Amino acid sequence: MRGHLSAHAVCTAIRDDIVSGALAPGSRLIEEILAARYGVSRVPVREALRTLQSEGFVTTRRHAGACVAEPTEQEAADLLDIRALLEPLGAARAAARRSPAHLKVLRGLVRLGRERARHGHPDDVRQLDGWFHETLAQAAGSPSLTALLTQLRRKIEWMYVVEAPARAAESWDEHGAVLDAVARGDAERARALMAAHIERSLPVHRLRRPAVPAVRDAKRPVNTARARN
Repeated sequence: MRGHLSAHAVCTAIRDDIVSGALAPGSRLIEEILAARYGVSRVPVREALRTLQSEGFVTTRRHAGACVAEPTEQEAADLLDIRALLEPLGAARAAARRSPAHLKVLRGLVRLGRERARHGHPDDVRQLDGWFHETLAQAAGSPSLTALLTQLRRKIEWMYVVEAPARAAESWDEHGAVLDAVARGDAERARALMAAHIERSLPVHRLRRPAVPAVRDAKRPVNTARARN
């Protein structure tokens, strides 16, 4: 039924299709076709595309209109650098502001994550890992920071494949240590442990597809150490 979904729901649906690759980088986003795809009018589609453009998932090209963005290798590498700055901040804020409900959920996720890692369920482990980081971001008690971290994780998921973790058990031990620091209210330890956890996770990130080479400053070396294939 047309118009049934809100602009927010349409935005989520289009974003999910971009992240999954159903809408490929560079492909045109025609309002009429998207409206038919999601069973809505063009109005919520137009609003959703504006939001996704502000988030960096969509770009506007001359003579082509809205298209799925094609990030450069530098932009992809920058995401991992930004995550390395923001997630430790989120963990520190969570140590100061978390609620008992947040701690209960986080403890449950760590328990499940350790169990799934021990029994070799990589898909479950990956999903639980996402929920752990999302819950920790919510526990930071800052809607702005939570929104930034959520958007950042979606964009990293879009640009990178995270290989089946050979160190899944160790990763969940690191989650558990972060949680212990958060539960004790030790902001600096939570920050340091999260920074170390992110640094150790970098080697399992691989670019999902060949990124578009940066055109500007082509003569300058591009630092893609964090986005190597």
